[in-house]
Amino acid sequence: MAPHSSDHTAAVVLAAGHDDLSRALLTRPLGDSTVVQAAVATVTRVVAPERVVVVVSPGDTEVRQALGDGYAYVEQAQPRGTGDAVLAARAAVERLGASRVLVAYADTPLLRPDSLLGLLHRFTLKGADLTILTAVVDDAAAYGEYGEVVREATASGDSPIIEIRDRAEQREHTGVAAGRELNVGAYVAAPGLLFGELESMATEGEHRLTELARRIIGRGGSIHSYQIYDTSEVRGINTPAQLAQAADIVLARLFRPIKNTDTKIVFGTGGWRALIGEGYTLANVRRLCQAVANEVTRKGVEHQGVVIGGDRRFLSRESAEAAAEVFAGNNIPVTLLRDDVPTPLVTFAAPHLGAAYGIIITSSHNPPQWNGMKVFRADGSLPLDEETDRYQDEANALRVTDVVTLDLARAREAGVVVDADLDEPYIDAIEKIVDVDAVRGSGLRVVVDAMYGTSQSTLGTILTDMRVRAEFIHAQHNPLFGGIAPAPDLQRLSTLIGLIKAGEGRYHLGMATDGDSDRIGIVDEKGEYVDANDLLLLLYWYLHEVRGERGGVVRNLATTHLLDRLAAHFGEESREVRVGFKHVTAGMDEIGAVLGGESSGGLTVRGWILGKDGIFACALVAEMLARTGKTISELRRHIWDITGRLYTAEADVPATPEMRVEVPRRLAVEPLTHIGRYPVASVSHLDGTKIMLDDGGWALLRFSGTEPVLRMVAEADSPEKARELCDWLKGFVTA
Repeated sequence: MAPHSSDHTAAVVLAAGHDDLSRALLTRPLGDSTVVQAAVATVTRVVAPERVVVVVSPGDTEVRQALGDGYAYVEQAQPRGTGDAVLAARAAVERLGASRVLVAYADTPLLRPDSLLGLLHRFTLKGADLTILTAVVDDAAAYGEYGEVVREATASGDSPIIEIRDRAEQREHTGVAAGRELNVGAYVAAPGLLFGELESMATEGEHRLTELARRIIGRGGSIHSYQIYDTSEVRGINTPAQLAQAADIVLARLFRPIKNTDTKIVFGTGGWRALIGEGYTLANVRRLCQAVANEVTRKGVEHQGVVIGGDRRFLSRESAEAAAEVFAGNNIPVTLLRDDVPTPLVTFAAPHLGAAYGIIITSSHNPPQWNGMKVFRADGSLPLDEETDRYQDEANALRVTDVVTLDLARAREAGVVVDADLDEPYIDAIEKIVDVDAVRGSGLRVVVDAMYGTSQSTLGTILTDMRVRAEFIHAQHNPLFGGIAPAPDLQRLSTLIGLIKAGEGRYHLGMATDGDSDRIGIVDEKGEYVDANDLLLLLYWYLHEVRGERGGVVRNLATTHLLDRLAAHFGEESREVRVGFKHVTAGMDEIGAVLGGESSGGLTVRGWILGKDGIFACALVAEMLARTGKTISELRRHIWDITGRLYTAEADVPATPEMRVEVPRRLAVEPLTHIGRYPVASVSHLDGTKIMLDDGGWALLRFSGTEPVLRMVAEADSPEKARELCDWLKGFVTA
């Protein structure tokens, strides 16, 4: 029998309880289910539901109601013990014709499917009479009433089990190997041996499962263990306090990075992103595209088709073609963009073509081992959370066999998939908004760091049309992005900064775009990095004062409050929104803002696409320098004369699942009254935790929606104070 075969396996789940409290706890909430539902759900990941027998107490209705009709139920007439409970399931198991039986407890809902699968594999591969699930812990008393596994002390690493003890029994034993190994309470045995031994024990008045293991050891039988290393699985639930601990563990697991066989699709603030070969697979690309195709069909807009493109990452081209095959298979026409394209081009293409959706294969500025997908609506905007939740839930429910595809070659022959190049329409649209003529003759000289991304073709053409003398670096196709995350920040633009400084006045400006070209980075003529907060200030001032546009500004809550000061100076509104550019564009629409942006380098203006665009932003900056005749450093000083100065400090720490639970709890239980020596004026939980200080400074704690990190941002009236605030927060969250 294959180790993974479930057709010959039956499972017995012990849910009768030993008293009223233990039975009541089984149907108490745990996460989004109940204790017994969680335990049985784990079992059914390795054993088919129709082969699961649940042992309940006489007259039970609560467990049956919680689990439903998909299982066989038997009653344990009297609470004699765990062995007696298993014996009550004998007839039901024998009807299933099983060759091995998994026994698990309903009050151990934190076990993982992999642990039970490992236990089953070990039974078959070792040819064992019995396998038991064990865990080595430092403090056995902290884990409740588990029994102890005693091994013979040997020089080798494979020490045989010589005894299984109940919790109440003597713990000291001569010759026992060091350490405290617990019997977690899951077993696998052949049904003949299991029920034969239990029946023999019952005639002698013995009803404990631990006695079964002793008897097998006593007669020289083969008993093996499978050890689990995540001790959070060991937490049984026999008291309300243990239930509360289990709830914390369940919550923490929600934030644990997806690995290996867990391939769920999860949208963040910037689309779906996952590690290549882990969550990001062509199978998942197809499932997600099938879910979007289903939405297109339900809406009755198949005739509008979709537009699909990909960036320069590993598997992007293959993924774009796989996506095209899915939509074609669903009778939805596809415009498949040739070569690699910037994300903002797809954002532009959806409304330009009148497509139902635009899809780009990218994970933006994430490290090179990531890829993902962004989905844009017909108007080029990102779907809101309720829409992406619907896509991901439907995709995760689909099997591979639920995906309908049409071979790409045949789809092209039939005209269902049409290859296209939309660079020219995209460039033309930008040049209708940006004053190209104003830049010509300005003599601008710039260096552009493409960060191995997708901007060179389109941005290079625009700068050439402007007669800007542009030199590109890091423009070749390199899916490893030089070994760094392609984000245009101070840390990663050292080469660009060095070139500007070495030029000694030769260049007026350094520009950079991220991996998919929807973010911008700027370096001034002196080689000083200009953060996105200052760039937003410059562009807002320029649009208002030079181009004569009116309407206010929208920023996310991690972006500088100097925009608020400048808006007040202009007599306009500054709107704060949650992180995620979809919230920025929605806010712009609500107040008719002229500019919307975020401190990470994404921005757009009224009249352009409903998404961030680093290529457009670079062109607009060139126009600003040409029309004002000033350098970036001169413009910054002018703006600061109006707004004053604030300084920003940032820090990231890895966001462990435990931290995602503990930090919000600490903030809720003991609200901050001070950050270090600075009094707190108010706290907002719009998105993360934003703390306003009495002196107008602020600090933000927020878990990233695209990466497993906790981000901290502080803004204050001196760089030292901003760093002090950030350092204090870092100490707080890591304490």
